[in-house]
Amino acid sequence: INPGFLCADKSVFYLLLGGDVNAQASNGDTVLYDASGSGNLDCIKLLLLHGANPNVASYACQLPIHRAAYEGHILALRTLIPITTQRAIRLSGQSPVHSAADGGQTECLELLIQKGYNVNALLDAHISENYGDLRKTPLFFAVSNGDVTCSEMLLAAGAKTDLDPLRCILVAVRAERYELVQLLLSCGAEINCYFRVISNTVFPTALQYCIRDPAMLRLLLNHGYHAYKCFECSHKDCDDLDSECNDLHNQVYSIYSQPSIISVSFYFIL
Repeated sequence: INPGFLCADKSVFYLLLGGDVNAQASNGDTVLYDASGSGNLDCIKLLLLHGANPNVASYACQLPIHRAAYEGHILALRTLIPITTQRAIRLSGQSPVHSAADGGQTECLELLIQKGYNVNALLDAHISENYGDLRKTPLFFAVSNGDVTCSEMLLAAGAKTDLDPLRCILVAVRAERYELVQLLLSCGAEINCYFRVISNTVFPTALQYCIRDPAMLRLLLNHGYHAYKCFECSHKDCDDLDSECNDLHNQVYSIYSQPSIISVSFYFIL
């Protein structure tokens, strides 16, 4: 292990100046990456003074700027922003905006937005494929975490709601995040969207996610949800589903036509 990895404060660092400040651990983490994660500004500045490279990524494609943003170390982030190249960020396949949104770090997120970082930056495929939901945007991280504040900040800065294969509105609906659903709808999220990665039918995806949640269903219907798509099928007719389709039709109609009634229980088999 390079002695630089053991430094905890300024005095220890001075004793270990003979170490390689750009050495990497077995996982690719540099000393500067670790210091950025701890938020030790003195250590960060000393490492930089002695030649530490802020553009060396770990084997997980993480730069020191990503670590500082995720952990919420605003002073470290301020130090790293002007010396981290856009090329290094591009090659890493992820933006520090993703990191700040994922960590729920509003102060860091605000700083990155002020510095002009793209709130619609997309994860590269080699990063996105590590997530089962194929997420790509910082907004997806915020929504999936149920983080209303970060979501509001991103949307106010121009974040788009339709850049992920699994739309943010569907994530919010499935997680029963009513406030986030309202927020996304108010910012123009398309309510009648589909997630065709797992389904090739025209049965509304959002309805599949909230079919047992009358309050969410009413919210969607009141914002123009195309409930009639429930009864349009691109597959061959199936007599076995006729009675269930009729039951579903009656339940949806009952909810939509009687505002005071939001209690309902039904199911649908795909």
